[in-house]
Amino acid sequence: MSGVLTESKSSGTRVSLPVFRSDFMADAHEASTDIRLQAAMDNSVTKRDMGRKTTLSELPDANALRELAGQIKRHTLDHLDYYLELLEANVKRQGGQVHFAADSQQANKLIVEIAKRTSSKLVVKSKSMVSEETELNDALTEAGIEPLETDLGEFILQVDHDHPTHLVMPVVHKNAGDIGRIFEKYFKTDYTDNAQVLAEMARVHLRNRFNEADLGVSGVNFAVAETGSIVVCCNEGNGRMCVSRPRIHVALMGMEKLIPALDDLPVFLKLLARSASGQSLTQYTSIVSGCRRPGEIDGPEEFHLIVMDNGRSRILAGEYRDTLRCIRCGACLNSCPIYRKVGGRTYGSVYPGPIGALLTPLFNGLEKHKHLPHASSLCGACFEACPVKIDIPKFLIMLRGDQVKAHITPWVERAIFKLWTVGLRFGWTYRFSQIAQRIGMRLLMDKQGWVKNLPPPVNGWTKQRDFPAPAKENFRRVYKRYRQNQKPSGRH
Repeated sequence: MSGVLTESKSSGTRVSLPVFRSDFMADAHEASTDIRLQAAMDNSVTKRDMGRKTTLSELPDANALRELAGQIKRHTLDHLDYYLELLEANVKRQGGQVHFAADSQQANKLIVEIAKRTSSKLVVKSKSMVSEETELNDALTEAGIEPLETDLGEFILQVDHDHPTHLVMPVVHKNAGDIGRIFEKYFKTDYTDNAQVLAEMARVHLRNRFNEADLGVSGVNFAVAETGSIVVCCNEGNGRMCVSRPRIHVALMGMEKLIPALDDLPVFLKLLARSASGQSLTQYTSIVSGCRRPGEIDGPEEFHLIVMDNGRSRILAGEYRDTLRCIRCGACLNSCPIYRKVGGRTYGSVYPGPIGALLTPLFNGLEKHKHLPHASSLCGACFEACPVKIDIPKFLIMLRGDQVKAHITPWVERAIFKLWTVGLRFGWTYRFSQIAQRIGMRLLMDKQGWVKNLPPPVNGWTKQRDFPAPAKENFRRVYKRYRQNQKPSGRH
């Protein structure tokens, strides 16, 4: 096996994800007041979360299945070197070629070289978050090769020069009216917001381009080490066209997408679509094993599998390795009250939502994304939704701890928490802080009994909502009186 993965692991170099917008607080404030965005999120994200709960209840024991899926992924990560070597051997046995890329630049370079060597001018792409991570489209365009997204949502974003804001539903932040205006400009046709008409316009355009394509690029939902197969799941049929119609097929995967054996696949297929969109199964599940054989009527002449590290081995070697169990279903996004409110654009990278709040700082560094570990209510909804049981809240708390250790948090915030610690340590300091808080809040409250403007640094709360005035009696006093009333009178 190539030594690229070992070199990347030992070097410890930090790999950067593309950052689209980085001012989380400003973007979150803007998004939380965007009525159109809120309507779009409620229409799509919330429905998918309800669908997940409904379809998972159809399984005999969904919780046990999730536990099994997590164990399989953990086992694979524990023995990743073995399974990568097994995958490579079996892909080659099937007639394919395997390339190992240390980072996104090397992965893009490999694909560009394959395209140039095979004189490919048009590259059709199925949905792939890893290609978003590497910014493959920009690399192909710079090399004079035309990339074309064939997933409807990704195609809309490509022609609008935009980026995905969801792992599964990339265009969730746009409604039919937005898409109608995009297509009006791109296709130079009359405006319409009829979803069926818009979809048909894209279908006709994309289907004709498949006939011209030389090379197809797909993502990999799962790679089966035992057989050397890759699995591509989609709902539009474009994924199957990308892997079978062009004469060259390149599959791009993060190295964590492995599962050991074909017998493990049904476990994940039962969970993936249910968790992502509330379906029992995606419309198309393609298992691709190498090149076209003699006598077969479709399939590529060449098959290339690119296994990319891009910082994953560094995460694998540390205490956050369980984050690599993620199967990119987007269930944690759909269930997250923060993501529902602010959308995916605020997270600043290709991976939004709770899992993005972990992966983006782990890839790019906490100092660049100091707000993301705090973009959570720690309600546990993401953990409850995750099909492989990644304890996202626990890891977010760990990242917050890392921020404190690295002195990334502002000194004012550190000072406040130190004072808070002192206040909670002793009984007399706790009582004193209660009295001070009650007096201060009563000085700030209005005639209706609400505090509408808290002073910095806690004024962020009252920018969005009023703060209730403290109770006239605190709990300790009420409880003391209750205890006194419960004392026996001394009679027998």
